[in-house]
Amino acid sequence: MTTRSNGEHHGNGYHPGSTYPQRRPHYGYGGGSASFRGCCCCLFLLLVFLALLALAVALVVVLVVKPRKPQFDLNQVSVQYLLVATPSSTPAPGAPPGAAYLSLNITLLFTAVNPNKVGIRYGATALDVMYHGVPLGVAAVPGFEQPAHSTRMLQTRVSVDRFNVLQADAQDLVRDAVMYDRVDLRITGDVGAKILVLGFSSPKVQVSVDCAISISPRSQALKYKQCGVDGLSV
Repeated sequence: MTTRSNGEHHGNGYHPGSTYPQRRPHYGYGGGSASFRGCCCCLFLLLVFLALLALAVALVVVLVVKPRKPQFDLNQVSVQYLLVATPSSTPAPGAPPGAAYLSLNITLLFTAVNPNKVGIRYGATALDVMYHGVPLGVAAVPGFEQPAHSTRMLQTRVSVDRFNVLQADAQDLVRDAVMYDRVDLRITGDVGAKILVLGFSSPKVQVSVDCAISISPRSQALKYKQCGVDGLSV
């Protein structure tokens, strides 16, 4: 009985006094990636919520404030000096000039009107003064902030000293100045503005300004002015 009993114990692999190795708990490898995916999902939902909230706030502001486009117009042109000269004081009769020199000194007075219930911030602007599409000079307008329901006057000066106008344009310039007492200029450019609401500014909005003026060299005065705002572009 004893021998069989011992054999049975040996056959089962059991030895008195022997110890089994401890089993370590098994952890899966998918827990970390699942947690990361959960964080990404929460972050995505948070961003979507914030975007929808910003859109809702913007819609409320638009409905309450009802923003209107600002008005930026050329109000007055003062001519201090305008001269059209040819290189030769005695050109050949009937011969078109090969070049002409244009000198001018004018002051431009712009009017900015804010019809909105909130303020507007204008950026610094450079408007081109052109003759027949050729830039003569720049009318620089500094940046400024304008309160709601207000009008502001802005003054800038354009000086050109013997600008060389060549060939066909020179012929037109001399003819218009001598025969018609008229020099046509164009003032054009984009004025950048932002609407201010509760300390925040809207995306930049550009107002395109386009003005046509005619100046009399004899009387040194403005003969014609027509301005318009082409529209708004973001």
